[in-house]
Amino acid sequence: MSEEKVNIPVIGVVPYLNIDIEDEDSLSERIAMDKTVQAVDIAVIRLPRMSNFTDFNVFELIPGVSLRYVKSMAELKNPDMIILPGTKNTMADLLWLRQSGLEAKIKKQAADGETIVFGVCGGYQMLGETLEDPFSVEEGGSLTGMGLLDMKTIFSKQKTRTQVEGRFSQLDGVLSGLSSIRFRGYEIHMGVTETGDTEPLTHIDIESGLQVQKTEGARKRNVMGSYVHGIFDEEGVAVAIAECLLNKKGLDSTSLKQLSYKQYKEQQYDRLADEIRKNVDMAAIMNILEAGV
Repeated sequence: MSEEKVNIPVIGVVPYLNIDIEDEDSLSERIAMDKTVQAVDIAVIRLPRMSNFTDFNVFELIPGVSLRYVKSMAELKNPDMIILPGTKNTMADLLWLRQSGLEAKIKKQAADGETIVFGVCGGYQMLGETLEDPFSVEEGGSLTGMGLLDMKTIFSKQKTRTQVEGRFSQLDGVLSGLSSIRFRGYEIHMGVTETGDTEPLTHIDIESGLQVQKTEGARKRNVMGSYVHGIFDEEGVAVAIAECLLNKKGLDSTSLKQLSYKQYKEQQYDRLADEIRKNVDMAAIMNILEAGV
């Protein structure tokens, strides 16, 4: 029908598919969904310039865990874990967090020692004492951080891009069950963070395919952060966090199952590929590619 109307060859039509693949940040329906609080409640702060929000999709696969994206004090409520995600502009989003009143609310919940506050990349940078931008990479000048971790971040002209593998440090407190569990992910950020009176969150042993021995991230009691995107994706990490948060409440965690988010994603993309092969003339596509059209 399309060929008849436009007189242009049509190689196929892919039908609407209910497949769970990672969304574009600005287009995802996930962040707009109003979700019911469950036994384990995780709140991700919906920063105006949020990036890499798919870092947290793995929690949606665990029964009894609610993953909510919040942008106001009223929406935050009293979660078991607050996540500050990555951002395209750390300083601007920190100012928004401050002006919205969410910063004061998060600091209050962190002070009670019960709520886990976890920052990833830009969210990690926010947790420190200061952010300095001498080269105007973001806003320029300097900005006081949330003061939850003894560290400072200095933005530089050079961008860090690397893939890493490692393990969590020997942790104490609520997330002690996360100790020594391995993870993998990637770093992509501007700036270097210098830590003071904190303990490292992780130990990196592979960086860009090479063996290394270095510490990464920072933690102090129930506040912690890391530059590693995808740190929750490896099998066992998200489930261990859910188990720890359930155990803190005195709830049964034996029904939680180990899962591989990597395997789950591959299954979803395989389903998508299968449906495209069924509905699209792949031979025509290959001819176009070979002809260089």
